[in-house]
Amino acid sequence: MLFADDVVLVDESRAGVNRKLELWRRTLESKGLRLKGDVTLDGQVVVQNDTFRYLGSVLQKNGDIDEDVRHRISAGGLKWRQVSDILCDKRVPQKLKGKFYRIAIRPAMLYGAECWPTKRRHVQQLSVEEMRMLRWFCGHTRRDKVRNEAIRDRVGVAPIEEKLTQHRLRWFGHVQQRPPEVPMRSGVLERVDNVKRGRGRPKLTWDESVKRDLRDWNISKEIALDRSAWRLAINVPEP
Repeated sequence: MLFADDVVLVDESRAGVNRKLELWRRTLESKGLRLKGDVTLDGQVVVQNDTFRYLGSVLQKNGDIDEDVRHRISAGGLKWRQVSDILCDKRVPQKLKGKFYRIAIRPAMLYGAECWPTKRRHVQQLSVEEMRMLRWFCGHTRRDKVRNEAIRDRVGVAPIEEKLTQHRLRWFGHVQQRPPEVPMRSGVLERVDNVKRGRGRPKLTWDESVKRDLRDWNISKEIALDRSAWRLAINVPEP
């Protein structure tokens, strides 16, 4: 898989990945390019990691998203700290603070979230972090016992849980609108048959998350074929 200057080699075994990596090295050398020696050298096995960062997202060996969610929360916190002096300034209108949050901080927290098969704990982690920031905008803490809805109305920010669902359904609609022969559509929407599952409870998959979203929002997936209707159906307005 190629993306700009990034290359991903996929195989069912480490040996298969190394064979492809060696083929990639020879191909580069035939064009006058050279692969760095500390990546691979004469068939040496590439170091295997449990997590790695790719295009801004943290991928885990076991397929979970815990590390990526934590990374996104940290990214949002970094954005917050960079401008906290302004956002906590009482002279700045609260609606303006909310607008800045929607433009700069929330996108950092939801980057890549359209591909997440989220569990309840992931949503809770994001919601807690968001409300912590919004309360600070308004000069409140949880001890003040001001309702979350009241805080959101003041700053004009919709719940991050709803925005996360909107992101996922927007991506689903984008894939659904592609022609059936497009690899992206078959790779995302079609299940692989005859796959042996491991022991224990099966992992939550992305398509199962989408089905849950459609059920909770009472939306039919057929609407996704109409771009305008789909955009209207999944819209989450700010307060």
